[in-house]
Amino acid sequence: MTAATPSSPHVMPTYGRLPIALSHGQGCRVWDTEGREYLDALGGIAVNTLGHNHPKLVAALQHQVTQLIHTSNYYHVPLQEELAGLLCERSGMSNVFFCSTGLEANEAALKLARKFGHDKGIDRPEIVVYEKAFHGRSIATLSATGNPKVQAGFGPLVEGFIRVPINNIDALKAATDGNPNVVAVFFEAIQGEGGVNPMHMDYLREVRALCDDQDWLLMIDEVQCGMGRTGKWFAHQWAGIQPDVMPLAKGLGSGVPVGAVVAGPRAAHIFAVGNHGSTFGGNPLAMRAGVETIRIMEEHGLLSHAATVGAHLKAGLEQALADELTHGGVREIRGQGLMIGIDLAKPCGALVQRCADHGLLISVTADSVIRLVPPLILSTAEADEIIAKLCPLVTALLKEGA
Repeated sequence: MTAATPSSPHVMPTYGRLPIALSHGQGCRVWDTEGREYLDALGGIAVNTLGHNHPKLVAALQHQVTQLIHTSNYYHVPLQEELAGLLCERSGMSNVFFCSTGLEANEAALKLARKFGHDKGIDRPEIVVYEKAFHGRSIATLSATGNPKVQAGFGPLVEGFIRVPINNIDALKAATDGNPNVVAVFFEAIQGEGGVNPMHMDYLREVRALCDDQDWLLMIDEVQCGMGRTGKWFAHQWAGIQPDVMPLAKGLGSGVPVGAVVAGPRAAHIFAVGNHGSTFGGNPLAMRAGVETIRIMEEHGLLSHAATVGAHLKAGLEQALADELTHGGVREIRGQGLMIGIDLAKPCGALVQRCADHGLLISVTADSVIRLVPPLILSTAEADEIIAKLCPLVTALLKEGA
């Protein structure tokens, strides 16, 4: 086990950290301050799209630092126009607002929905959100989140949300029937923090049709599952639909903080001058990171790569854990591309440290779901290494107390 790294007495204790301090990385590998090597199957929680120390990204960011890091949105930022164009081309949508985080992007989406309602004469707009959802930790995004544990202690929560279960169109219709205040439906295409729970393709199409019929905004949070993670630019594209509002962040800047709200024609002009803003949003360094991330992803074919390696990883996990799947210790292995959740029949938080002790970085979410969201450059050999390191530890955990 790596030597413990004491927490600073000056840092708020808001994270349950492992006793590890990472010092540097290369590709899908990182090293701690004690010199120990780890295979990174967490990717900064789906952030490090291009892995660590990618030579082309590093060179581009080094060059940008010598030019401009930050100006402000009092002036035009040409790189904003470039990145916005790239996102609109790949999404089929029309306009982008830039911020710095997924929380900010989701907050902006909620504001868009409320103003959409007010512009239609609805005084108290309501937004449909989902059980097990996670949209952030501000008061508004916390209210939209479907996790009582993270909401506890922060009431009163923001009103104006209607909560429904995922993948149940009848429940959605029943919860909104006859309610003239509904303005939007807001969900993650694949829930991340809630346990890697995918929305079914048919359900996505049904919700799109319902929103069209009711004149609601369809708002799809692609913060964690977007930017090529599933093998398409955005996870909802597997269903052949297009949202009206799409928050992005995490993998968009390969580690540099970048958030964005991409809007289609129905939502693109809801905000007017002065309605929203962000001091750091859209700064030249962040925009260069986004532009270069997309350029490098396309140059190296990382969408198809993520789909292929992700399918290999999932199949390998299913084979290695076949007995546990048969006997119920592993309830399900789900997800798409390089966003995979292994749902166990018992809490498995202890695996985070045990995997680290064996040179593998993972996370556990929703108490019993192992989440794998490695860099999109992961090789099939590295996928096999994840399987070899992780699966014996899963099997051993499941046998404890049996």
